[in-house]
Parts: sequence; structure tokens; C-alpha cells
Amino acid sequence: MKRLLPLARRHGFDLLIVVGAVAGALEVVFKDDPGNEPTSPAWFAAPATVVIVLVLLARRRFPFAAPAGFWLLAAAISFVDGGLVVFTVTLYLAGLAAAFLLGSTRDAAQGRQGLLLIVASAAIIVYNHPDASGADYIFIPAVFALTWLGGFAFRERGLQAAEAEERALLAAAEERARITRELHDIVGHAVSVMVLQVGAVRHKLPDTLGEDRQALEDVESTGRTALAEMRRLLGAMRDRSAAVELEPQPGLENLEPLVERVRSAGLPVHLHVEGEPLPLPPALDLSAYRIVQEALTNVLKHAGASHADVLVRHGTDALQLEVRDDGRGPAKDDDVGNGLVGIRERVKLYDGEMTAGVANGRGFVLTASLRLKGQGR
Repeated sequence: MKRLLPLARRHGFDLLIVVGAVAGALEVVFKDDPGNEPTSPAWFAAPATVVIVLVLLARRRFPFAAPAGFWLLAAAISFVDGGLVVFTVTLYLAGLAAAFLLGSTRDAAQGRQGLLLIVASAAIIVYNHPDASGADYIFIPAVFALTWLGGFAFRERGLQAAEAEERALLAAAEERARITRELHDIVGHAVSVMVLQVGAVRHKLPDTLGEDRQALEDVESTGRTALAEMRRLLGAMRDRSAAVELEPQPGLENLEPLVERVRSAGLPVHLHVEGEPLPLPPALDLSAYRIVQEALTNVLKHAGASHADVLVRHGTDALQLEVRDDGRGPAKDDDVGNGLVGIRERVKLYDGEMTAGVANGRGFVLTASLRLKGQGR
């Protein structure tokens, strides 16, 4: 059953096209509607209906030519049989599908050409119909033009979704690179201290402990090699145009200055700390600070809030963070989603959990929980 579902999604419309072509041929042969029948014999009208509809099967390989070919064939057939296209319900529905496909084509210029083709072909079909009225020249092309507009809107929505996904992927990659640089600073400092300490111990050992001195020298050499490789890796990842960060990396002890800066920007912020603060691994401490920093930045840029609350809850198993505001929340066209992508990357780094959304119909709440177990405490 699981294998059939992807096939049904991919080829379901193809099946409808084939069924529609057969139904159209049967409709031409067996439907009896005096005064509104094809003028051509069934041996011509039935195959012509099938051919016009089956052209849409080529839409994947020829996304513009296939639906355009439908309309060209329909207009051409109307010169031979003016009532066939209007008479057959299947051709009418297939025309709607072809108009939608032309509107949703990726090439915007081809899409506009498709609209002109639809309107012109529909006008030709109406002109060749023996019982067409003046209103049909407006109503019938308008119906298919509106269907084209639906396809165009579908295309625009798809493009916007693709652009949003691309922005999210780029934001995630940038945040990962930033995390990598920060971890390099933290780990590099720790390894440097270890190397210096090992060197100091090695120099203090007496000459009689030659094997121990050699072992410590090997450890020192390995540490220096690791530092060199880390710097080389960071150099390959760093944006050459980006300024080198020389300031010490912040942590939760720097939250109060951060809150003061946000207050000076015009947003009252209240900082609440619960639980007994425990020593945290430097990388986790930095990530917790960055999460609060990004959340407050989003509030300043997007929320239109009158105040915000920051809660830091220290626990034995997890560090919990919450940033809440009373604003309107992010608008649909805001780029707050990219900020949330960066926060999510940091939360994933520590096997944590994150939620973000509107609270009680107004305002925005972001919560993050970072696991402490297994993080080197």
C-alpha cells in the first residue's frame, strides 16, 4: 500500500487524462443532444477528442508545449467541427486543466504567452460555433482566463515557498558556521591551556623520568597539531569579509548587560532567574546567551511589543529559557523565521526542545530547553 501511494500521487492525473479521453469519445458517440451535436461524423469526432485530451500527458516533458498544444488543436478542430469542443464536457474540463497548467508554468514569459493563446483560442472556438451569442465572446474566454489566473497564483505561492525554504537553509548554514567559529574559540582556548600545562609539567620532571617526559612531549605535540588543524579548518569556513571577533564570548552572566541594551533601545525587559545557577560548559553557556539574544532581537524587530519578559530556569537536568512579549507577533512577511532557524540549530546541538508561537491570541512566546546531562559538567 505504501508503494501505491507515491505512484497514485505521481500518475493520478495521468489516469484522469486517459479516463477523460475515453469518456469524451464515448460522449461523442452515444450522447444525444439535438441542436447541440458535433457536425462531423463519430469516426472523426471521437478520435479527435481523444487526441486533443491525450496531448496533456506530455505536460511533464513539455510543460508549456503540451497545454498550449491542447488549445491549438482545439482551435484548429473548431474550423472542421464548430460544435465539438463546446459539445463535449470532457474537452471543457480538459481546457480548464490546460489553462491552469499554462498559468502555473515556471517561465513567467511563457505563462503570459499562454494567457494570450487561451483567450485567442477560446475566441476562435466561440466564433466557429454555429449558435454562439455575443456574450459568449466575453464569458467563455473569461472563464478560462480566470483558471489561468488560479494557476499563476499557485505558481507564485510555490515560488514563495521555495524561496522561504532556501532562506531557511541558508540561515541554518550561517548559524552552523557561526556555532563552529564559537566552538573553535572555546575548544581552542581549552586545548591551549592543556598544552601549556602539559609543557609546564614536562619541564618540571627530572631527567630520570625520561619516558614520562617523552610521553608528555608527545601529548604536547599532538595538542599543538590539533590546534593548527582547527585553525586551518576555521580559516576554510570563515567568510573572508567578516570581521574577526576579538571580544570574549558571552554567557548567561552577561544577560543583564544585554537586557540593559534592549531597554535602551526602547523595549522594557524584565529578567527573571529561577533556581541555583550551576557551572555550565562554556559552549552551552554561550548558546543559551545567543538564544536569548536572538529572541529579544526578534521582539525588537517584529513584535511591536510594549514589554518583554525573559525567564532563565536552572535545573539539575536542563536549562530552560523563555522569552515572552505582548506584541502582535510576527507578520507573514517578516523574516523572524530565519532567526528561529538559528535558535533551533543551537537547541538541536544539545538535544533540547524548542517551541515558538502566539500565546493566548496575542504576543509571542519562545521556549527552549537545553539538556545538561552528558554535556561535560
